[in-house]
Amino acid sequence: MTERIQAMRDFFVRDKAHHRVRREKVDDFLLARQFAADQTPDTQRAVERLCWMLAQEQPHLFEQEKIAFVRTVPNVPELFTEEEMAQLRKEHWIHEKGDVCNINVDYTKLLGCGFEAKKEELRTQMQAYPEAKDYLAGQIRILDAVEDLAERYRALAEQEGNSVVAATLSRVPKYAPRNFLEALQMFRIIHYTMWCGRNYHNTVGRFDQYMYPYFKKDLDEGVYTQESALELLEEFFLTFNRDSDLYPGMQQGDNGQSLVLGGKNPDGTDSYNLLSELCLKASLELRLIDPKINLRTHKDTPIETYYLGTELTKQGLGFPQYSNDEVVIPGLIRLGYTPDDACNYVVAACWEFIIPGKAMDIPNIEALSFTDAMECAVKEHLAESRSYEQLRGYVRKEIFRQAAALCEKVKNIYIFPAPFVSLMMDNGGKIGQDVSLGAIYNNYGLHGTGLATAADSLAAIRKLVFEDAVVSKEQLLDALAHDYKGYDLLCNQLRYEMPKMGNDEDSVDEIATELLDDFADALKGKKNERGGIFRAGTGSAMYYIWHSKNEPATPDGRHSGEGIACNYSPSLFARCKGPVSIIKSFAKPHLERTINGGPLTLELHDTLFRTEGSTQKVAMLVKSFMDMGGHQLQLNAVNRETMLDAQKHPENYRNLIVRVWGWSGYFVELDKEYQDHIIQRMELQV
Repeated sequence: MTERIQAMRDFFVRDKAHHRVRREKVDDFLLARQFAADQTPDTQRAVERLCWMLAQEQPHLFEQEKIAFVRTVPNVPELFTEEEMAQLRKEHWIHEKGDVCNINVDYTKLLGCGFEAKKEELRTQMQAYPEAKDYLAGQIRILDAVEDLAERYRALAEQEGNSVVAATLSRVPKYAPRNFLEALQMFRIIHYTMWCGRNYHNTVGRFDQYMYPYFKKDLDEGVYTQESALELLEEFFLTFNRDSDLYPGMQQGDNGQSLVLGGKNPDGTDSYNLLSELCLKASLELRLIDPKINLRTHKDTPIETYYLGTELTKQGLGFPQYSNDEVVIPGLIRLGYTPDDACNYVVAACWEFIIPGKAMDIPNIEALSFTDAMECAVKEHLAESRSYEQLRGYVRKEIFRQAAALCEKVKNIYIFPAPFVSLMMDNGGKIGQDVSLGAIYNNYGLHGTGLATAADSLAAIRKLVFEDAVVSKEQLLDALAHDYKGYDLLCNQLRYEMPKMGNDEDSVDEIATELLDDFADALKGKKNERGGIFRAGTGSAMYYIWHSKNEPATPDGRHSGEGIACNYSPSLFARCKGPVSIIKSFAKPHLERTINGGPLTLELHDTLFRTEGSTQKVAMLVKSFMDMGGHQLQLNAVNRETMLDAQKHPENYRNLIVRVWGWSGYFVELDKEYQDHIIQRMELQV
């Protein structure tokens, strides 16, 4: 890392000195009240708000920077008043905060032409499609507002003697970038503008593919060496950390700014290139949680790529997250994505699979609890079940019932318009239709939580109640009803002596496979109101916390309210034999059927990374999971004692980073329930 980049890292990340340019928070309902009084249509509200935000922004440049733009308005005002939102929620399903988010735009739709050419295209469309005139005029207004802010930045750069920024902004975003620096600056402006429109979780997508032509041209022409290009790339990475703490939620730091590297081309060749490698090196040197690295792998991915990825994991960043093209691409094709689109997949804010520029998929719309489905079936039908197979049939019926209820729950969705984002999305040629109303793909994804808890519970029932007959149905039901009070021996037996998913035991792993197949079967053929399908997944997002809080005791020895695993992982008290047995267990299911996404999440003690040889063994572990048919994997390099001390002395651990679910965060900034859960996950192995 050069001195310039180190100074910038200290300024923006360690000291957060850029916060001094932030203005006072504006009234959240400043605009909404006027919109409501004027009965302003929703799309016009979105245009007016974004133009207002851009007008309010005050340009600031920092010492030695070559890539400009920093948020100064700390909050984005609401589109609707509280009363209007209450009415909308009565009439519609509102996902999260209602914004278009968690998608991947096609940045080349603006990078490839520049704003002036795009405005000319929109004017032509206004003549050809008069019914869309107002919508297209709003998009032109937004592009004008962005250009105006860029011009104010250019003038400031000229005034302050920053010739690099001044020269760059004399070109972009008006015109298409000609080189790597201009392309990075224009991306920053686009990304910044989406944040000003409250379109968060903006996946960066296949950055190493669409930026490679600019990078290669400059490298070939001698504008940059690999070293100087790396320095510029590191400055670009730092721009993701200027505004990330302004996200209106708990994910302070990593806010879905996922950068996807590598993967197979449609012809089967490897797309990993020199820019891919420099991105990994930049992340390794900077040790930042934003942008987070997602690495696509396949059967021909060299082991050296895994080695470099593991070096990142060693830093405790919680990434890269690995996705297996050999499972994901066929899985997406199976769901109806075209082969070319499936081959071009990226991951959303956390790990869900989406298609750049074509998908208004909502891959985290709700979650099914395997644990709850199992518990309901056991509570209502164990007593009458004459065999384990009969009980399993009731579990399958309950999964179908709950899946149907979730699909019904999310009907009549309303999403806020996003006219700027729409400029970079393909909606099938529907001129003047906002992306909030749909794109080429309009699929919904359901997470699946508590798989290991459900599988472990059913395995225990099959063995103790039906096969060995050492525990009666009445005893078990009574123990569950009383949260194992008075049943200490039984609780201990269930908790520590029964088969557990993660120990490569077919008896329980087969049950997990069946449960996932049930989930996929329950959603097969179901359509949402936008013509899309429902996708089953193995992720959890925050639902692993929510679903466990009110969940009663379960037959695996888990007490009422006790936590369940995050994502696709062993139960928190499983005494697993080690990481190899875990990956063997979790590679067995038919993962191409549950391809909404959701990684096997493993916590490894940081001592495993202390030598080059041990680090390479971890890389081999990752490769082995992929070779076995695993779909996604993320690793945490953590230390239980360090985390416990960080809880006591947070001031000493400001830079301690951990993986939470699909995002990484600073440990000391997490709510204690999340800290405790990660510590408990660390106790997984014996």
